[in-house]
Amino acid sequence: MIHVVVAVIKNSLQEVLVALRRPDSHQGGLWEFPGGKVEEGESVFTALQREIQEELNLSIGAAFPLVKISHDYGDKRVLLDVWRVTEFGGNAIGREGQQIQWVPALDMQEQDFAAANRRIIDLLKLPLEMAITPAFQELTALSDYLEKVAAADVKLIQLRQKQLPTDALLKWASHAGALGERLGLQLVLNASVDLIPKLPDGMGLHLSATELGKLTAPLAKRDTLLGCSCHSRDELRRAEALSVDYALLSPVAETIKYPAGAAFGWPGFAELAAGVSVPVYALGGLRRDDLNIAQSMGAVGIAGISMYP
Repeated sequence: MIHVVVAVIKNSLQEVLVALRRPDSHQGGLWEFPGGKVEEGESVFTALQREIQEELNLSIGAAFPLVKISHDYGDKRVLLDVWRVTEFGGNAIGREGQQIQWVPALDMQEQDFAAANRRIIDLLKLPLEMAITPAFQELTALSDYLEKVAAADVKLIQLRQKQLPTDALLKWASHAGALGERLGLQLVLNASVDLIPKLPDGMGLHLSATELGKLTAPLAKRDTLLGCSCHSRDELRRAEALSVDYALLSPVAETIKYPAGAAFGWPGFAELAAGVSVPVYALGGLRRDDLNIAQSMGAVGIAGISMYP
């Protein structure tokens, strides 16, 4: 297994830096995220800094683990240790003669990239903000909420309606799914893992920490988004082991539900997020203008109830 460190580097326009593999190289002629082999005795972060300086003339100041990806090409097995760079300096150039390009994540086409890179593309397309629905008494109120959130340019919605019995929850989810498709929203239903076979087409599943604890192995053959809620290092590590697509980590700041002593604060959040290779959303006592600081602390984005719509 070849251990490779990979960098996800975004500019101020939220474009991602990619490089074209040379025609005579393995997977030649395809695009990839920059990086290289971790040398024996070298830390992953040191390898990241060295490779990006050598390849792109950029100095890496800060970065956080994003995900680990194992891939078997048949003739070669690789472990991609993917890090999201949050601080860098310099002007990017292809120092090894490779073509480089800044590309919006939504414009990336999986077939244009080396196969091991394709899960990274899926993760980069995760929206930066997640709105979590408050409890509603009427379905019409949920519909109004989805309209307002879409108008506020929030694209990922967690349907959290714990007050509903299962049959009603699935009915509401079906209605929300149809409306969300029209509005261009990505929806995940906060529910039991047992409901996966009953989810509306295209709808993902969000597990509470309790539901996450019921899983003993990653879910097989799923094609929908899977996320979870976490409140500790152990829960984050469990989420990582179960290959979820994202985790919500809370509470970052004091809330009515969580007093000041229970909040991680940004330093605590950053430490926990850096300890796992899974995309983490910051949650708890935040505002929409906290997005930049959340990303600088290793979050893929922010989530909340009261700050939306």
